[in-house]
Amino acid sequence: MQDSLALLIDHWKSDPHSTYNSWFLWEERLKNFRSIRRGIGQVVKDIEAGTFGNAYRGSSLETVVGSVAEQRQIFKGADHAFLWKPKLRIPDIYENADNQRAFARLLHTCDCCDTAQAVVEAIQRIDTLQIKGLGPAVANLLYFIHPTLVMPFNTAIVKGYNAVTGGNVKLGRWDHYLSMREGAIRLNAQHRAQLSNDLGALAGLLFEIGSGRYQAPPREGDESQLNAWEADLAQVRAESAALQKQWAAERESDTTHTQIQGWLRDLGKALGFDVWIASNDRSRSYGGGQLGDGCIADFTPSAGNGAETVRLIDVVWLERNSSQVHAAFEVEHSTSIYSGIVRMLDLALGTTVGAASTLFLVAPDSRRDDVQQQLRRPAFSRVSELGIRYLPYSQLQQHREAMARFGSGLKPMLEISQLLH
Repeated sequence: MQDSLALLIDHWKSDPHSTYNSWFLWEERLKNFRSIRRGIGQVVKDIEAGTFGNAYRGSSLETVVGSVAEQRQIFKGADHAFLWKPKLRIPDIYENADNQRAFARLLHTCDCCDTAQAVVEAIQRIDTLQIKGLGPAVANLLYFIHPTLVMPFNTAIVKGYNAVTGGNVKLGRWDHYLSMREGAIRLNAQHRAQLSNDLGALAGLLFEIGSGRYQAPPREGDESQLNAWEADLAQVRAESAALQKQWAAERESDTTHTQIQGWLRDLGKALGFDVWIASNDRSRSYGGGQLGDGCIADFTPSAGNGAETVRLIDVVWLERNSSQVHAAFEVEHSTSIYSGIVRMLDLALGTTVGAASTLFLVAPDSRRDDVQQQLRRPAFSRVSELGIRYLPYSQLQQHREAMARFGSGLKPMLEISQLLH
């Protein structure tokens, strides 16, 4: 099986439509790790303060789980396990305060520990409570805290794991999840050179096997079965043409995001600012060169633990030859607005920004309500003090050339953006 699985991994990694290329290597995946982790911390704080409430809708948990569910196809539906089902009274973490606190302890312990043993013990402790409906789907939150220690979990991943290993892992049981995790770590170690320390890579492969896009390698030494499987594997690329439309839409989304960053880069320079482009976007192709062309090469904010997150803000305008921030922009074309707000908070609350500095969420006109809804969440109670503004694409597109020619400072940007309350 090992040689066959190695062959499958090679095919999977070379397939442009695979989760490896469309999700695991997706730059937004890495940008969202800190924002999701911070959201988990907010859930813990709300429960400890007694302000979490007794409903999923409108809670800080809905915010962070929604951000996870937006992580493209592999996490689609991640919120289903957390939705309150009143007839079944599950998951029992909304109306039962003790269970709610136990859930918070699990999240907090995993957030504070750094060893596999501590993570497993935290899971085993909550498993002894047998909280109805609170099962291994929680691993999808823990993954974003410890991607090298925790395996993502959903129906397709379990099916894929069983198909590859011959296991009989069942949904909804923590002991079965932990057994799958151990087996997955061994499997990952066997193919470490092709995969990654980050268990998301293996999870993506198992997801595609479990969802039927790839066939698992045969486990028996049946040569005819092996030949049939290799023939099926050879057809995968041809069959992936059916996904071309979806892939093109995702690529278009990334291209639009880069285009908006380019507009803000050029406008910032025209208005007299030094410009910083997100550290993981600087080498993107744009305008016959790279997005980072003509921008400052280093930006080191004093944001403590959030410094690296601040460096991932899409565009920052600074005073010439200074580290003084005048404006920061998060472009939210199709991904979670939540993540952009968290990066803004890290900048505003963890660094010294100028009195006249302004923070902008740049998004399509159709996402205005999404932006407003996120800014109203209890998790972002400090946002109103920061004056984060919404800048619609249409206003930027319509006025950017005139502002570049005749404008100066931030005044033109304030005129075309909006404060949302």
